[in-house]
Amino acid sequence: MAARTLSRLLSRSLSSSSSSSGASASLLRSPLGRKSEGLINTNRFSTAAAVQELITPQVSINYTQHLINGKFVDAASGKTFPTLDPRTGEVIAHVAEGDAEDINRAVSAAREAFDNGPWPKMSAYERCRILLRFADLVEKHNDEIAALEAWNNGKLYEQAAKAEVPMFVRLFRYYAGWADKIHGLTVPADGDYHVQTLHEPIGVAGQIIPWNFPLLMFAWKVGPALACGNTIVLKTAEQTPLTALLVAKLLHEAGLPPGVLNIVSGYGPTAGASLASHMDVDKLAFTGSTDTGKTVLELAARSNLKPVTLELGGKSPFIVFEEADIDKVVEIAHFALFFNQGQCCCAGSRTFVHERIYDEFLEKSKERALRRVVGDPFKKGVEQGPQIDSKQFEKVLRYIKSGIDSNATLECGGGRLGSKGFFVQPTVFSNVQDDMLIAKDEIFGPVQTILKFKDINEVIRRANATRYGLAAGVFTNNVSTANTLMRALRAGTVWINCFDVFDAAIPFGGYKMSGIGREKGIYSLHNYLQVKAVVSPLNNPAWL
Repeated sequence: MAARTLSRLLSRSLSSSSSSSGASASLLRSPLGRKSEGLINTNRFSTAAAVQELITPQVSINYTQHLINGKFVDAASGKTFPTLDPRTGEVIAHVAEGDAEDINRAVSAAREAFDNGPWPKMSAYERCRILLRFADLVEKHNDEIAALEAWNNGKLYEQAAKAEVPMFVRLFRYYAGWADKIHGLTVPADGDYHVQTLHEPIGVAGQIIPWNFPLLMFAWKVGPALACGNTIVLKTAEQTPLTALLVAKLLHEAGLPPGVLNIVSGYGPTAGASLASHMDVDKLAFTGSTDTGKTVLELAARSNLKPVTLELGGKSPFIVFEEADIDKVVEIAHFALFFNQGQCCCAGSRTFVHERIYDEFLEKSKERALRRVVGDPFKKGVEQGPQIDSKQFEKVLRYIKSGIDSNATLECGGGRLGSKGFFVQPTVFSNVQDDMLIAKDEIFGPVQTILKFKDINEVIRRANATRYGLAAGVFTNNVSTANTLMRALRAGTVWINCFDVFDAAIPFGGYKMSGIGREKGIYSLHNYLQVKAVVSPLNNPAWL
């Protein structure tokens, strides 16, 4: 599969977006069905939503316990916590709440499976076949998994069904292909010695994933770890634990031995901290906020100095030069920021526009935001669902107030939508200055900030003046400008005349405080392997 943009994958399904929806809106295919009361927008700054009835997905929730040693089990304490529907704030299910004892049980199972189980000793080809069977099973259950993902997360059903679950499948097939291609080297050395390197699985991998892309982050973490022959303890985000448990069940149906993948649901300060500081975890991977990443790194260092990879926050510049196609770039900039309700670490959240086209770009961006359809993510034509929970919802509204208080110009949006759930109006600010919080902090919500620049040297300096360095976008028809920016911007990914292009083979990660290490591609395998040098003398060698 060639690399493709998420916007292209979704363009057909969202091309019919309009400002109205309701009882006559088409229902998506099974497993969706029942409708209930919805929301209404009355704010003069936004015309993107209307009265809606919510669709209740017809999905059975069968897995709410921890997965330890191949079995679903209750928390040691017997505690559970509610996981919510972001559209309403109502409880979907109660999930086992993990703590240190549950982490201990999961790590013990993973250690036994690594030290004495079949997975690391299995032929690489057989591991490949299990991962391929798993990908086939996920593909077969595409709609069910997508519906559960959308229900638990608030993301668009069509986004999950047509882009994210297929990308999940693609990632596991990609890593299945790597399983039997991991090998060392024969190294020439001075003297009569035979030198070789072995690439060995690192052991028990602790993994902590976020709530904004639960399935994809599962694939980014679990895929390479399994391909390399490791065993895993995965801590899911407390907001979105359901799909990881469902796909893990399918992975065991595909032939994964017990104890190889263990999943504990729970909170960061308890389950997450216990995993990060566990003395029998050999490697740690975390995706989330930069501040939490600091804590994870500190806990790992203070325990057994386990190696850590971090994929953290971003405040990515989206740079538009005067010769760019304005209509096209306005649409890309809109998607780059508002995709997934703005809950994307690489969102193009600092939109730098050349002063000669700034006014036109701003007016068209405002018009596009006003047309954005916000509502039930299970309905066709809807472009934006709710924020993940009340905490994130309130955080976004605080940043919007900060922007107003700092004298940025609120062009549209700026408030909540409806009286139920966690919906935020698509919001656009102009006259944004670099020292404003909305231009410095990762908002993680549907808030576009549009800044003006004069020349290339200025925008390079301003784009790099951030603690983050995850991604950047550059829009120009000048080859020299593109070549300069791709080298000058201190970011792990630079998209030229495109944005949000993801592929299993393309590495992803950040400079500066956006993280350590890379996800996806061949680089991700390095995170889960130890390199061992083996040296032995040669007596009367035929050649050196």
